[in-house]
Amino acid sequence: MTILADDSLCYTPPPLVALSSAFPMPSDRSENPYVLVLYYSRSGSTDAMARQVVRGVSTVSGIDARLRTVPPVSNDCEAITDQVPDDGPTYASQDDLCSCAGLVLGSPTRFGNMAAPLKYFMDQSSELWLSGSLIDKPAAVFTSTSSLHGGQESTLLSMQLPLLHHGMLLVGLPYSEPGMMTTQAGGTPYGASHWAGATGGRSMDATEQELCRALGRRVAELCLRLGAGAGA
Repeated sequence: MTILADDSLCYTPPPLVALSSAFPMPSDRSENPYVLVLYYSRSGSTDAMARQVVRGVSTVSGIDARLRTVPPVSNDCEAITDQVPDDGPTYASQDDLCSCAGLVLGSPTRFGNMAAPLKYFMDQSSELWLSGSLIDKPAAVFTSTSSLHGGQESTLLSMQLPLLHHGMLLVGLPYSEPGMMTTQAGGTPYGASHWAGATGGRSMDATEQELCRALGRRVAELCLRLGAGAGA
């Protein structure tokens, strides 16, 4: 996949490709609806959060989790990225987004906003916006920061904006979740968050992990409720 740029950061979205046997994703072969857990991670902190979200989705029967990431962007017109990463989940396609029953979107903060690679992927979803493919589907967001007050809430709120434009139904974390009142690091009503430390070396504590799982579980449960209502 060639990453193209003029004066801006951009990449050519990769085609949908089959995963190698090293990265089996049961949800890809299942007939169940799925929650797309889509994220970008540089140091691994947001990746760890995404996997906790997947665990939360997996506690709900009748729906699967599909884990996807996006490639980095570059202002070098000669930059090349493989269609399938060397390790971890494969890159997302717009088909993954179009066909999901729900979406959980994750990004590290970049000056109070989502990272450029994830934003660029979402910027390519105009066709889905025009067709209304994501209207009334549940969606949630999560983020990680290096400092405790490094823009978690502004990042989560800014990530919600394109989801609102798509007509998605935003899902947060209510204060009925015990960790919301006891957390000493990440966790907000706008979505799950994690304080990773200045070097990214601080692992999630038990409360941050549980709030990630709670977010995935809530989105999965709402997907099934809305799907049952639509079929009634």
